[in-house]
Amino acid sequence: MPGHRFVDLSHVIRDGLVTYPGLPAPRIGRHLNRAESRDRYAPGTEFSIDRITMVGNTGTYLDSPFHRYADGADLAGLPLHRLAELPAVVVRAIGGPRGVTADTLAGVDVEGRAVLLHTGGDQHWATKDYGVDAPFLTGEGARHLVDHGAALVGIDAVNIDDISAAARGERPAHSLLLAAGIPIVEHLTNLAAVPERGARFTAVPPRVAEFGTFPVRAYASVPPGDRP
Repeated sequence: MPGHRFVDLSHVIRDGLVTYPGLPAPRIGRHLNRAESRDRYAPGTEFSIDRITMVGNTGTYLDSPFHRYADGADLAGLPLHRLAELPAVVVRAIGGPRGVTADTLAGVDVEGRAVLLHTGGDQHWATKDYGVDAPFLTGEGARHLVDHGAALVGIDAVNIDDISAAARGERPAHSLLLAAGIPIVEHLTNLAAVPERGARFTAVPPRVAEFGTFPVRAYASVPPGDRP
């Protein structure tokens, strides 16, 4: 798109990166390194065939309904129109309560849009504080987004739900959004660089059958002249 500005909203995945407390870090290596490949090709030709072992919940990732529900759409079953070039609305939620509520979302046109919750939680990315007292979307906030037709919901924090001990393992935002077929993108970053309206959002995972969650290269496309 001529003149558009692209804003990368994804974290970089590196060997040993801890994304979510308690889940294993990815291990990145080589199935075939360049030196080993030289005997297989013409002189001067070499390749690296790389290997990664990881859980789906690594880096910036997307949850499909299958992540929560056995009969929900998996990554291969998600339609592209729910993932790519979605009109976006950024909800600024920095400095208020940890939980983004329906009141925070009141008056925001979310129908058919990617609703991106800018909480500032990404400032603690890859540190011991990332999962401590982290921002989240409340159950009533999730219900509001379902009832008002959001197409996708993203957040720049460790989880779209409250993961503190007080939450007792309940996951109302995941449960409500994914039951409604609304994909979730967690661990976004750089939302301060995206205007509240006017951008388009894309976060497309590979088509993996019987898999619920996978990393994405999430980004916003911002029209010329639009600034945060």
